Amino acid sequence: MLSRPKPGESEADLLRFQNQFLAARASPAVKVVKKADKRRGAGGSGDEERPPLQDSRDVVILEDFPDVLPALTPAPPKKSKFKNACVCFNDEDPEERLECQDRHITAVFSKIIERDTSTAAVTMPVPTGDPFPRAFHRSEIKNEVKVESGRKSIFAQKIAAKRAAEEAVTAPPAVETRHTHGRLAVPGAMCSPGSAEEEPLHSNKDGKPDDGVSTQRPHIITGEGLGSLESEREALAIHEENLQKLHSMTQEEILQEQRRLLVQLDPSLVAFLKSRRGVDEGQERREKPGPPEPGTESQHGAKETVKDFSVGGSGMEESVRTEKDTRMEITEVDLPIKPQKEWIHMNNVEFEKLEWIKDLPHPRQKRTKKGMQARFSLKGELIPPDADLPTHLGLHHHGEEAERAGYSLQELFHLCRSQIIQQRTLALQVLGRVVQKAKAGEFASSLKGSVLRLLLDAGFLFLLRFSLDDTVDNVIAASVRALHALLVSPEDEEYLDQTFSWYQGMAVFPFTPNSEEEEEEEEEELTLMEKTPRKKSKDENKPDPDVARYDVIKGLLKTQFLHRLRYILEVVRPVPAVVLDILDILTRVARHSSEACSQLLACPRLIETIVREFLPIQWDPRVAEPGHLLTSLHGVACATAMKLIRVLASGGRNATARLLNKFELKSRLSRFIAEDPQDLPLCREEAIRLSTEAFRLWAVAAGYGQSCDLYRDLYPVLVKILQSLPHLLSDCQENPTFPLSIQRATAVVTLLTHVTQTAGCTAELQARLSSSGPGDGEQIPPPPVTWNQVSGLRPFLETSLRRSVQEISRLETWQALQPLTTTYIIYLGVYYSVCSQQPSLNPIDCLEEVERLTSEVLLPLLSQPAMHSMWDLLRPCSALCNPLSCSPAPESLPSIVSLSCTGGKPLMSLAGSKSPFPFLTALLFLINNVTHIHKGLVSKYTSVLDFKGLKDYLLQSWPTRPPSITPSSAWILRHEYHLQYFVLALAQKMAGTCPDYAQHASLHHCVAMALLSRLLPGSEHLAHELLLGLAFNPEFIPEGKTGGPEAADFSDILHLGTSTKLAQPGLVAAGFPKPRRGVLLGESYQHLPFIRACYLSLLVHLEPALARSQVAYQGRTYLVQSLLLPEVKGLILPSDWPFFPLISLYNKVTGAETRGAVLNSLPPDLVNTVTRNLQWVLLLETWRARVLQNISAAAKLARLMCVFLTGGDLFREGPVHCYTAALLALYCQPKVLDSLELDAPLPGLASFHDLYISVLEQFEGVSFGDPLFGVFVLLPLQRRFSVQLRLAVFGEHVSTLRALGVPLKQFPVPLERYTSPPEDNLNLLRQYFRTLVTGVLRHTWCPVLYAVAVAHVNSFIFSQDSTTQEADSARKSMLRKTWLLVDEVLKKHLLYYKVPNPESPMGIDLYEQLPPIRLKYLQMVTKKEPKENMQMSDPE
Repeated sequence: MLSRPKPGESEADLLRFQNQFLAARASPAVKVVKKADKRRGAGGSGDEERPPLQDSRDVVILEDFPDVLPALTPAPPKKSKFKNACVCFNDEDPEERLECQDRHITAVFSKIIERDTSTAAVTMPVPTGDPFPRAFHRSEIKNEVKVESGRKSIFAQKIAAKRAAEEAVTAPPAVETRHTHGRLAVPGAMCSPGSAEEEPLHSNKDGKPDDGVSTQRPHIITGEGLGSLESEREALAIHEENLQKLHSMTQEEILQEQRRLLVQLDPSLVAFLKSRRGVDEGQERREKPGPPEPGTESQHGAKETVKDFSVGGSGMEESVRTEKDTRMEITEVDLPIKPQKEWIHMNNVEFEKLEWIKDLPHPRQKRTKKGMQARFSLKGELIPPDADLPTHLGLHHHGEEAERAGYSLQELFHLCRSQIIQQRTLALQVLGRVVQKAKAGEFASSLKGSVLRLLLDAGFLFLLRFSLDDTVDNVIAASVRALHALLVSPEDEEYLDQTFSWYQGMAVFPFTPNSEEEEEEEEEELTLMEKTPRKKSKDENKPDPDVARYDVIKGLLKTQFLHRLRYILEVVRPVPAVVLDILDILTRVARHSSEACSQLLACPRLIETIVREFLPIQWDPRVAEPGHLLTSLHGVACATAMKLIRVLASGGRNATARLLNKFELKSRLSRFIAEDPQDLPLCREEAIRLSTEAFRLWAVAAGYGQSCDLYRDLYPVLVKILQSLPHLLSDCQENPTFPLSIQRATAVVTLLTHVTQTAGCTAELQARLSSSGPGDGEQIPPPPVTWNQVSGLRPFLETSLRRSVQEISRLETWQALQPLTTTYIIYLGVYYSVCSQQPSLNPIDCLEEVERLTSEVLLPLLSQPAMHSMWDLLRPCSALCNPLSCSPAPESLPSIVSLSCTGGKPLMSLAGSKSPFPFLTALLFLINNVTHIHKGLVSKYTSVLDFKGLKDYLLQSWPTRPPSITPSSAWILRHEYHLQYFVLALAQKMAGTCPDYAQHASLHHCVAMALLSRLLPGSEHLAHELLLGLAFNPEFIPEGKTGGPEAADFSDILHLGTSTKLAQPGLVAAGFPKPRRGVLLGESYQHLPFIRACYLSLLVHLEPALARSQVAYQGRTYLVQSLLLPEVKGLILPSDWPFFPLISLYNKVTGAETRGAVLNSLPPDLVNTVTRNLQWVLLLETWRARVLQNISAAAKLARLMCVFLTGGDLFREGPVHCYTAALLALYCQPKVLDSLELDAPLPGLASFHDLYISVLEQFEGVSFGDPLFGVFVLLPLQRRFSVQLRLAVFGEHVSTLRALGVPLKQFPVPLERYTSPPEDNLNLLRQYFRTLVTGVLRHTWCPVLYAVAVAHVNSFIFSQDSTTQEADSARKSMLRKTWLLVDEVLKKHLLYYKVPNPESPMGIDLYEQLPPIRLKYLQMVTKKEPKENMQMSDPE
């Protein structure tokens, strides 16, 4: 017997004992018995499958251990549902947690819902004689029910058998008890060509249904909804009634009734009922299998009959049936993968559940007018609805419209929130491509509506913002790319870089959308001091989506957008493409406004990260090696980062100072400027771009007078660059980077231009500093660069200009060199404008230099044939002559400002490559400065104004209506207005010195007047100069001294119309002469200096903006606060600025009256102000009528009415009265009256009706029956204008009729405009009749309206047209009352009126005898014979 192991024995001893036991083949002392595993069913314990033990081996078998080794990848950790649901905090009170999570018993019981047993069948127990129901024994029940599963207990099998037996006993013999789905009793829906057992009707020889259908159970009405025990019986009764009705009908009647029902019912309802019946029939087939009944022939006839009236020839029903059959009936043949019997759980194949794996139907090929959902490919391209693309492209993974390829925007939005990283990334990438193509206008002709607007309204902006917070690098990259596509336009940045070196090109408008209209309406009530804080606080309190709805950038800034981008750059450190996109986005944010620049600077560590990581002083030189793959942009200098800093610096001088000093950008500027681009360890193109942006940043800083100390340190570098400029042309053909080198050269010259401007201010600031005392306050220190240090650069640049100008005849070379040549000319213009102000300069030397430049450079340049072609290109490239060239892009949104440069500007446009505007603007700028220094050279430049191309351009540009003000048009038009201003400035110099200039004077004056109405904010200096020296200059109005007044008088004499009527003595104030229009014009021409002083004194509100504009245009860099121009909320001067003094006076008077003050008398200077205003308007209306053509006639009349609304008796002043009458004569001409539209909205007026009510009230108070005032009251009462104006006179202000004594012969408007067509307003006609009968309206008081009222009443009472009963009763009543009038004169006027006649004393002509038709109608209405013979004499 083997001994047991003892303590101290080793594992070798144990193994030896085991081998002995196995060799002896002894039985073990303990036997292990394994019970059956219930999870393996009734098969036992599974020992049969276990392999037998081998005696030679020691085998250890573990239960339920897999044979295949598990994967080495660790499984995901299991998450506890209870742990996630119950989150605990350290500071949380356990008692409070218990109270929150405890559920009282009432909460449990309150959720118990009782089952509805109203429709359940109740089986009563069988009555027995026993006191209790008899218990049954299982042995008494025969087990006849075959149980599908053998796992049911015997008791359950016996109960099932008992229930089946009871159902068989209680079932009715003819009708089955199985409930079917309720349907309508439609014959066509009830019957279908199914199996023979379910045929409802059997046709006999006569074609009528036989009696075999009486036993058919109902399919449509089942009685389920009745909720009672008799539901089946009621359903059967209805079914039998239907069958009897069918038996009584012929086959034709049945088919006719079926067609009627199919027409009335909804086709979808019919299809639904038929599909449900198919389900019921299938169930019946499975429940009642068996051979067909005899009578095949009769059943065949029944099938034909049923088929006939179920289809009934209805094409609509056939299409519905076909569609349902193809959708519902799926067989094994339709499936690409055939089910096999060996597969588990496939013994009963449910084909409808396998429908999704069958082949997709072909897309619809026919075009339809109905819009379809847009679907896009993975490249963002729009897929046509009829495109049949293969499924392996991955474009069919969607549920809706499964046959169509591509994904809708809704599906892409859904994928963006997927838990699968690849789906989120792909969806964001596709959306970004869709946005990019939409901005390019590729969907404009295919899709209805705006894709970008739809995306933003759906929350696309915040979807991208949420995606930026993702932790996956690919999702972040896709989000940044999509955001870049939405916000950034690379073409806009490209054109802004090109215009950087144009004249005033560094100053740009901010990319700020206009505020919402409702916001502006609310802020109108606030004072100017309250607007800014109110607006800021309002934006802060608004939700982010509301702010983003009208300003996307501002909405993003409210979401900590900058902090997230800084985190991505600093921590995530993405790939170079993502970094460049982020820098572009930040550049776009910086262009938004000065406030956005401030937020960029205030974001913690954002600028530090950009400067440290992307503008380092040293980096790995392997970056410049050809073929080197740049995997990270961190630690490498980047031109895009330098551009971001430059755009930030343009936001303000304080921002520039912070960038230069706090972030040590001066040292980096020195680093990137001092070294030649080819020596920088970067690729050649990137090195040139980096150097170019460094020079531009320095130029921006120099524009504020900052960082000029670098000029002394880098002077040798600058001189070296200037010396290489003449040789730049030699590399034109060989160097592929020549365009980039030109941009770098233009940036260098632009820098030197601003340094020269800053140096020109040194002497002035030094003088101020020397003369200032202790009490003068803090003085601005002079810049660290003097005039002597920059004056030596002119010879280098002038030499380069001479060489560039020589290439003007070579078109391709000149087109490449034109941007650089433009900067040369701008530099020389700035140099000579500042040179003349230097106290240390010798004037004689300066004049000699100017003469030499004129004779050797400028005049030869102007005589070149190529210059003629450049002037000829002005009109094709003009934005004023071609408004569509600056139209907004197809997908432009007001919330995302864009310059609409997507796709590039046309070559023949103002910003195109062939545009002559930048060069000609610079040339005119230089010529103006040269002629300003040397007055004797003015006559040598007369050829400039004689160029035919320039004259044609001016003739076409000034009369046309300018494009609507958008960010794109404002950016373009600002540069075009510069050229027009310099042309006018040169014309002003020639007007007094060149005798031949008079031929251009009228044209240039019209251009100046049009330009004043078009100048944009930021150009206040140009507007002031035009008002000061050109608009009111007598030299530009040659009509005043060449017979213009006499011609006006002669015109009035020839027309003999309204002007002569208004010149009658009654319309001029007593005691004053009665001047003719020519005399008034001559007087106005003589008073032009006083008129100019009047207008300049009233532009006080423009002084702050004027000061900022003058600083920018005059080059006083030490006072420039920002290179961002003011927001474009409107024009500097309104289009009706010639009426501005009169409007300003009216606002002052009405404002004083609103505050309670009354102005009974006006000071003489205000009378002079109104007189000067009227003189200027009269002069323009006579000699420059086309200048005022953009002001509507109604607006002019409304402005002129302000003369009478300024309180007191201002209109009775002699000069005011005379000039107002002269203007009224012009506005009463037939052409003007035809164009008068008082119902149209007028600028500056809420409604003309309110203004007219004020005029009526003023007339009642202070008119004293003045005829001129009366004409202004009568003018809006013409028949074609609003009836409310006439009702106001004859209603609330009927007292004005007493003073409207304008004589008929002096009234300038024909009476036909008041009497035709006849009045149709019943209330007004009653007012006419009432005022006439009561004597309120008399001929002696108001002859004009008396004639008008008589005409309309006569037309009304004798009208026999069909009308309403009320109007018919009213006109008959008026006619009876007229016949009974006591006043015989009024009676005759009303009955015998014929036509209006201003020459007649009464203003009307009368019939001598009533026409027969009127006489007959009068007799019929009055029911009596007239007392007279209807003869009359002329009334006295």
